Amino acid sequence: MEVPIVQIGNSKGIRIPQSLLKQYNLKNKVILDLEKEGLLIKPKKTRAGWEESFKEMAQNKDDELILGDFKNTFDEEEWVSEDE
Repeated sequence: MEVPIVQIGNSKGIRIPQSLLKQYNLKNKVILDLEKEGLLIKPKKTRAGWEESFKEMAQNKDDELILGDFKNTFDEEEWVSEDE
C-alpha cells in the first residue's frame, strides 16, 4: 500500500486508514521498530491480566507482594482487620 507523507506542523507523518487501525489494533500509542529496510509499526500492548491478578491476591489475602519489606510495627502489632 502506498500512502503520501504529509506535513504535520514542523514534522511529517502518514495517515493510516481506519480499516488498518482496527485490523492491527493500533490505538493511542504504537511501537516503532527500526529495521534495516524501514520502520515497523506495532501496537503498544497493555498489561493484560493485572486486574485478574489483583482480584486473586485480594481473595487469597496475599499482601506480601504489595507490602514486601515496608512493614512496620503498626502492621505487625496494632493493625486490626475488619474480619477479626
